[in-house]
Amino acid sequence: MSFLGRGSQPSAGGVNQERVDMATQELDMITDIFNRLVTSCHAKCISPRYAEGDLNKGESVCIDRCVAKFFEVNKKVGEKMQNVGAAAGGGGAPGGFSL
Repeated sequence: MSFLGRGSQPSAGGVNQERVDMATQELDMITDIFNRLVTSCHAKCISPRYAEGDLNKGESVCIDRCVAKFFEVNKKVGEKMQNVGAAAGGGGAPGGFSL
């Protein structure tokens, strides 16, 4: 069966709207994370005065470290939120999404 509800057993209503909404919400969350990552790491690692067309060695290393730290923190926050939600009886993250 496909992700959006079209598979071997067709449903009477066509596409499963709930799954489409969940996929849209997940895409919005991923887009937001990507935009925050780019904004944060660009501000920290890239000089506002572009002297070269490519990143220099220092900028590349800074970007690599910034992205790694961003995702590590994001993972820890997600785990903490899941633990708090599970302790409160709420289960896990909405849509089953976690980084």
